[in-house]
Order: sequence, then structure tokens, then C-alpha cells
Amino acid sequence: MNSQYLKWIEDEIIKHQYGESPASLYDPIRYIMGLGGKRLRPLLTLSAYALYKNDVKRIVSIATAVEAFHNFTLLHDDIMDNAPLRRGKKTVHEKWNVNTAILSGDVMLVRVYDQFLKVEPTLLKEVLSKFNACAAEVCEGQQWDMEFEKLKKVGETDYLEMIRQKTAVLLGFSLELGALLAHASKEDQKALRNFGIHIGIGFQLKDDWLDVFGDGKKFGKQVGGDILANKKTFLLITALSEAKGQKKKQLAQWLASKSHLKEEKIKAVTDLYHELGVSNKTKEKIDFFFKKGLSELDKLKVPETKKKLLKAYILQLIDRNT
Repeated sequence: MNSQYLKWIEDEIIKHQYGESPASLYDPIRYIMGLGGKRLRPLLTLSAYALYKNDVKRIVSIATAVEAFHNFTLLHDDIMDNAPLRRGKKTVHEKWNVNTAILSGDVMLVRVYDQFLKVEPTLLKEVLSKFNACAAEVCEGQQWDMEFEKLKKVGETDYLEMIRQKTAVLLGFSLELGALLAHASKEDQKALRNFGIHIGIGFQLKDDWLDVFGDGKKFGKQVGGDILANKKTFLLITALSEAKGQKKKQLAQWLASKSHLKEEKIKAVTDLYHELGVSNKTKEKIDFFFKKGLSELDKLKVPETKKKLLKAYILQLIDRNT
């Protein structure tokens, strides 16, 4: 089922031109949309819709609007992070320039609204209202993420709220959108939104864990990147909370060090994480959010056979090591 949905999504992305002239404005959009990825968000929209309706192909264009919005955020995030690569290819601001990347992102968001105009009139206002609320939270989460870089201390609660906004709410909206387009009950829409949010937090925490304890070859990027950047992930926040005495002093020294070898710092901080039980504490938190999310599926008033398809897809993603 997901392979068929994925084909529809890719076909729609290829078909959608976004605009023609000037080419320098629209080529970057086609470029970033063509870089691939899991297409998780539109797949979730289609999967949620399929719980209630069979004519799934009817909403593919609307589902890809969510993917376009996601890629719009990545385009601008890459500028803010000064990232050279996205999915192994040059980022838009590197391939073109920063000004073009900003402007292409702006028009990309406009085209997202064009795609949402295909929503049936009776649902359009509600879809746009929910999308606008979600989009604002994504921006708030990104701003908090940048604010955290300047703060000496970030609490666990603040960090979890940041990743809820930056990452998880869009997964929640993607599922809620599918249910809304299928005219599901308000209770089911809410349950699917909460399911997406909890799962989304779990996914981000797993990314944090994989960055330190994952297999770099499978993960697709350098293990320890967050350590080198002193990024305030759940792991570092937990370590700072747990460290006492000599371990607290050692951790502080590594965070302050400017003259270390990269491999030396990664190994030293990772060893401290092991000694402080950070890996297990993170995995416990990941399991907590995944279980909390999956429990929301029990609330859905749909046949168990249909729930199983969505659950199987999510469990496959949860077990990933990339």
C-alpha cells in the first residue's frame, strides 16, 4: 500500500512545476523537491485518509502540499544553519545563493497555499486555520532551537516542547489533515493528531540518540556531530543533569574546550554518557513517547484491520537505524 502511495506522491511532485519564469526562482524549488526523502508527511496524510475512505488518490495533490511546506522549512533552516549539504547534495543556498534561496522559499510557501485551494470549500477554512496554527508553531520551534544555542542551561521540559513544535506538530497535522479530508469524527481527528505529535517527539529523540550511539554508515552522517557542536540535545541535557563531582567537571571542560581533536572529544563525551546512563535514559524516553502515541490509535473508531496497516508502517519507522 505505501509503495503505491509513494509512487503517487512522487508522480505528483514531478508533475507540479510551481512556476516557470524566472527559471532561477523556480528551479531551486524543483531541485529541493526532487532530492527525495521518506515523504513521511504526505504518506501519513494518505494513510490517515485511507482509514475512512477508499478514493485515496483524490487527495494526493493536497497531501503533497504538506511535503512542499516541509521542504520550504528545510530550505530556510539550511540557510540559518549554514548547512552545505541536504540529503547528500548541495543545499539551495550553496548551489545558487542565499538571496535566491530566501526568495524561492517565499514563493514555495505561496504555492503551498495554492495546493490547499483544492480542498473542498466546506473544509477549506478549517484546513487553512489548522495549517496556519501548525506552521506558526514550526517557526516558533525553530526560533527556540536557535535561542537554546545562546543559553547556558536548557531544561528537559523546554527541550521537549521545542521539538514538539519544530518537528512533531507537522506530523500531527499531516495525520489530522487526512482524517479531516475524510470527514472523520472530531474525536478521531484529535487522536490522530496526538498520535503524530507523540510519535514525532519519539522520532526526534531517536535521531538524538542515533547521532551519538548509531552506526555512522547506516545513519548516513557523521556520528558525534551534535557532540562537536555542543548541541543541547536530550542526551546533553540529561548528562548535565546527572553529572556530579569529577564527571561534572570533565563534561564542563569538554564543552568549553576549543583545542581538542574531533575524535577525542566525541569519544570522551560518549564515554561520559555511558558512565552517566544517558543512553538508557534516552531510550526509556523514546519508548515512552512511542507507546503514548500508539495508545492513541486504540481510540480510533475504525476496523482493527485498517489500524494495523498504519501501525505496521509506524513500527517499521520506529525500528529504523537511519
